[in-house]
Amino acid sequence: QVQLVESGGGLVQPGGSLRLSCAASGSVFSINYMAWYRQAPGKQRELVATITTEASTNYADSVKGRFTISRDNAKNTAYLQINSLKPTDTAVYYCNAHVRTTALGATYSYWGQGTQVTVSS
Repeated sequence: QVQLVESGGGLVQPGGSLRLSCAASGSVFSINYMAWYRQAPGKQRELVATITTEASTNYADSVKGRFTISRDNAKNTAYLQINSLKPTDTAVYYCNAHVRTTALGATYSYWGQGTQVTVSS
């Protein structure tokens, strides 16, 4: 079994910054791909940023230049640095990881429970 635990959310004023963390634990052999999604009230979950094992990244157009995704493979942890926060960034942020639990096993997708980010003055 694999668990993903996000942390770092909170209430922040417009223009502020947060750093979200996502730690994978349990039966993790390797993690091929990690991503951050977000879901605002009344809206569909949207992809925010992705990062591969080789640290290749991609971002949604709405966050380019403000969000930075990174990962520490030794710690099985991904991060999302969020700068210049806007009220429209208010959402629950979810971590997703594609995890291989054994050397020859299949890769499965896991989700964290989410962390709330609220941007308000």
